[in-house]
Amino acid sequence: MSDTYNPPQDPLVVIHADHQILIVDKPAGLLSVPGKGEHLSDCLMARIQKVFPEALLIHRLDRDTSGVMVFALTPHAQKHIGQQFEKRRTKKTYVARIAGRLEQKTGTVDQPIIVDWENRPLQKICHETGRAAQTDWRVLRYDDTGTRVRLYPHTGRSHQLRVHMLFLGHPIVGDPLYASGDARNAPRLMLHSENLKFRHPDGGAGMSYTAKCPF
Repeated sequence: MSDTYNPPQDPLVVIHADHQILIVDKPAGLLSVPGKGEHLSDCLMARIQKVFPEALLIHRLDRDTSGVMVFALTPHAQKHIGQQFEKRRTKKTYVARIAGRLEQKTGTVDQPIIVDWENRPLQKICHETGRAAQTDWRVLRYDDTGTRVRLYPHTGRSHQLRVHMLFLGHPIVGDPLYASGDARNAPRLMLHSENLKFRHPDGGAGMSYTAKCPF
């Protein structure tokens, strides 16, 4: 992550809104919540609360990740959906471009993750102190420089998808923290939250929301 924060000024993209929930398409390069310091105050949460003052946070996406996020418009919705995330009852699907050719078409990474204290904000795999983390992957197609994959995290550890792809030897293209060499040369982190499934807090109906991948 670079020291300069120059978030995109794209207008807010609302995918869905009702009396309980708000679904938006977060742009890459915008913090989900404020960082430390006035220069990091511009964030998706602040922009949303200008339009929906009652909006409440449920989960986050990394600054450089784009795609579907759900916000609550009532405390009930915040608690209800928050528990679904906590109990792993939500289903998240991401699209990523990774460096190199991932020959195996499908698979699972099951590697525990913990913060790398000496190199924060980096995370690392550690079998002694790491928290359980699992990610399924499926190859979508190959191109000249890498592989397009769909990723299905079962857990929600910080930087999980980025660390797990690095573990496979195929870091996500454009990743300023975990990629190196040519793999870093991209206009953005090539990671997008494509789809989110959860149960609606009013009645429990299954909901599914998608944001088209921009790369």
